[in-house]
Amino acid sequence: MRCPECDATENRVVDTRDSRGGHAVRRRRECGVCSTRFTTYEHIEERNLYVLKQDGRTEEFDRTKLSRSITIACTKRPITQDEIEVMVDLILDNLTNQLESEISASYIGEIVMEHLAPLDRVAYIRFASVYRNFQDIGEFQEVVRDLSTEEERSVQSQNQEEFPF
Repeated sequence: MRCPECDATENRVVDTRDSRGGHAVRRRRECGVCSTRFTTYEHIEERNLYVLKQDGRTEEFDRTKLSRSITIACTKRPITQDEIEVMVDLILDNLTNQLESEISASYIGEIVMEHLAPLDRVAYIRFASVYRNFQDIGEFQEVVRDLSTEEERSVQSQNQEEFPF
């Protein structure tokens, strides 16, 4: 394993934990040269998933691409890379539990938005604006309005649970 900072191969494992319900191992490592700490994941190689793109092309599912797109949406937001990796793991679990090995890009986008909405509204809007390819301000406003309505329902539901009278 190479250090992402100095490219050295000398590192040690500081912490090891199960991830994805035992389907992966998360390791915290420390570089022996520059002391940088970084996280690696070992995943069980599962059946190949394919993404059906909107233009009809099919490509192999790329976990890194999914993680990168979520990370971009979460830039400068109070969301850690570990939280993003947990989200990617949950999404991947959802996808691998599907009966089909070919999954539409739009379905994947919807799942990502379902996970981002409760986590961070700004990240959700960022992802939605790229994923849905808004053509005008009206489409953007509609998504913000829907998100606000969902949040109001959630707050009302929480208030009813706390004060059921």
